[in-house]
Amino acid sequence: MKYKFTGKTKNANGKTLNQIVCVSAFSNVAVGNLGGWIESDKNLSQNGNAWVSGDAEVYGNAEVSGNAEVSGNAEVYGNAQVSGYAQVSGYAEVYGNAQVSGYAQVSGYAEVYGDAQVSGYAQVSGYAEVYGNAQVYGDAQVYGNAEVSGDAQVSGDAQVYGDAKIDSLSSVFWVSRIGSEFGTLTVFRSKSGISCCRGCFTGSIQEFEQAVLKTHGNNDTAKQYQLIIQLAKMKLGEK
Repeated sequence: MKYKFTGKTKNANGKTLNQIVCVSAFSNVAVGNLGGWIESDKNLSQNGNAWVSGDAEVYGNAEVSGNAEVSGNAEVYGNAQVSGYAQVSGYAEVYGNAQVSGYAQVSGYAEVYGDAQVSGYAQVSGYAEVYGNAQVYGDAQVYGNAEVSGDAQVSGDAQVYGDAKIDSLSSVFWVSRIGSEFGTLTVFRSKSGISCCRGCFTGSIQEFEQAVLKTHGNNDTAKQYQLIIQLAKMKLGEK
């Protein structure tokens, strides 16, 4: 047994939560270290290095297992699963039947819910929302006020940000090893139109076309980008 209840309780959404304390040292957690709040020992595995710290709350049928950590003021509830080396921190919420696994990180005020899955080394942060049957995995990043929902998938090293609204497989498109630096160009549908992310550039697809022209003129790199832009417009239904 690596933790027990301290006897201190509090109420969260009609649930009585118990504060935990470490009784057997593991990872970076020492004996006597106070943890966060869970409803029952079903919410946090006694095995592995999984931990709930700070003012974080885990309740309902949710479970934190493996080497995962829920910290800060984060909440995990419903039937949600946080496993592997995943981290849920800040004021983030993971609930419903959502799963966060691998080395994924959910932070800030982000929400992952429904049947959504965040895995691999993916990062969901800011005020982003991932829900429905959406999947975010690989080294993908979803941040800002972005929404990924439906059956959408964001993977590889794609970056989706701002007011992105991705609700299907056809709402986002990315190409890796492009340009003079062999980076990734992500093109996606947003509330304001079609947006792009490439390195330090973020903006509309029209602004990206202008930036390519200014930086590369009519060289081979510019021609590569022009072809990719045309393909992206076709896939996202933009003429």
